[in-house]
Amino acid sequence: MSPSVPTAPIALSCGEPAGVGPEIAVKAAQALDGAVPFFWIGDPRHLPHGARFSEISDPSEAHHVASGTLAVLRHEFHAMATPGVPDYDNAQGVIDVLRHAVALVQTGQASALCTAPIHKKVLKDGAGFAYPGHTEFLAHLAGVERVVMMLACPELRVVPVTIHIALRDVPEAFTSELLEETIRITATDLEKFWGICAPRIAIAGLNPHAGEGGAMGDEELEWMIPLISRLKSEGFDLKGPMPPDTMFHARARAGYDVALCAYHDQALIPIKTIDFAGGVNVTLGLPFIRTSPDHGTAFDIAGQNKADPTSLIAALNMAHEMSHAKRQKDHG
Repeated sequence: MSPSVPTAPIALSCGEPAGVGPEIAVKAAQALDGAVPFFWIGDPRHLPHGARFSEISDPSEAHHVASGTLAVLRHEFHAMATPGVPDYDNAQGVIDVLRHAVALVQTGQASALCTAPIHKKVLKDGAGFAYPGHTEFLAHLAGVERVVMMLACPELRVVPVTIHIALRDVPEAFTSELLEETIRITATDLEKFWGICAPRIAIAGLNPHAGEGGAMGDEELEWMIPLISRLKSEGFDLKGPMPPDTMFHARARAGYDVALCAYHDQALIPIKTIDFAGGVNVTLGLPFIRTSPDHGTAFDIAGQNKADPTSLIAALNMAHEMSHAKRQKDHG
């Protein structure tokens, strides 16, 4: 492929029309000012009053809209949107936009998918949405069984091996098989989408002080250390199990490319402390790039021009960087 051919733009799904998604899409277009080509798939009626947007009929046209203007690929919804008040009549439209966006990425018309926040209960009640969330639905559309959630900012990447489960259920769910699968998916995608050959992976222990030799738990001795040793013999660059309370300061972070954590808060507390507004949700294990801002629909501030686009801007920037790294890898 010739270097003169521009990378396909990023597809940004509209998410919940009554949330902050439409507002932050417009703000992101203004802030990025064409530096990251992307287009929004949704109903222009849902954009804030007075928003600068330009309708396109093909994703490639996103490269040519005026600076600071949101490129819009029209997808008509059943109803108007009232900020802060979700309408079940629009639930199917949200799902259909996701299907459309995935199809565009799969055919190469979009280089990556960035998803604005959805509201799962609205989709379930309004359209019988049968998936726990975005990620599981995207995995279904992509035809993959196992995906991995990563949160990333410039200073840190973290992967919670178990995610949205009660803390009391973590020891049973956090297994050798699950950790190995997560390591393999994470290593593959860091190379594929970030260009990091032999990524350095730090693994947090489940217990305080990584078990302290069995004094505070025996999972580390019983199966974590043997698993890590076996995978290191295959060529994986692994560190751990590491004491979770000492692996996130600046000097420790310099020693790895990603940290794998046993459970949700072990991973998300450090990254939200380091960069609360700029964290990005990345789905690993898909055959395409997917990023998302690390926040929800924020119904309480929708329509008030208060929404902070920082996380969406970071998600679009990260998708752009990942697609560039993948393109370089694919074409030498």
